[in-house]
Amino acid sequence: MNAKRLEGKRAVVTGGGRGIGAETARLLASEGASVVVSARSRNEIEAVAEALRSDGHQAWAVPCDVADEAQVEALHDAAVEHLGGVDILVNNAGVATSAPLHRTDLATWNRLLAVNATGTFLCTRAFTPGMVERGWGRVVNVASVAGKAGAAYITAYVSAKHAAVGFTRAAAVELAATGVTVNAVCPGFVDTEMTTESVERIVGKTGLDADAARKNLEAMSPQKRILEAAEVAYQVLVLCDPRSRGVTGQALVLDGGALQA
Repeated sequence: MNAKRLEGKRAVVTGGGRGIGAETARLLASEGASVVVSARSRNEIEAVAEALRSDGHQAWAVPCDVADEAQVEALHDAAVEHLGGVDILVNNAGVATSAPLHRTDLATWNRLLAVNATGTFLCTRAFTPGMVERGWGRVVNVASVAGKAGAAYITAYVSAKHAAVGFTRAAAVELAATGVTVNAVCPGFVDTEMTTESVERIVGKTGLDADAARKNLEAMSPQKRILEAAEVAYQVLVLCDPRSRGVTGQALVLDGGALQA
């Protein structure tokens, strides 16, 4: 039997209650990692952790708002208590919304920056010292194609995801000689609740029906489709693989070939 890629590794996945985060937690666990699943919704993460335990994996649920410094510190302490240490951090927690620039209020701007960028910073700052001490670690930030290119009506989201990508690059350089890698994945539209909300916004603003709105999103990809969460989770797994130690500071685009950068 082939050895599992992450046998003995210990992982924390934020935004792990659904979508990309839940799929990532399942995949990391299936490859041998013990997992702490975190998000603001206790019910969602408890369900994910229970499902993992039912499949024979070690998993715990720890609620956390990654934009809150005290909650991030509490997440760190709980994860270390459950796991004994943390080798892998997947910063997946994120929020999105859309509005024309002149109608983007400061509260929306601050919230998107707080969760998508500051949350990534707070979690990485909390968990990487232990990785550096042990000489091995993987940080994967789930960003977006919006972290690589601009688009209309999402100035706050684009700015937040650009910040996450910039943080990834800077942290990777700082930690390069320590055995810790820091990378990002930048998906386009993924078949998750967030994309469903995007479809609903398009329907509300344009009068298109849901099928037509979804086809508009599919048409943005040369492959004419929306990604599956499992595809993003797989790329996270690849970056967590011990054999990926030479890959750091990268922001990998997954969008069917639309943005070649």
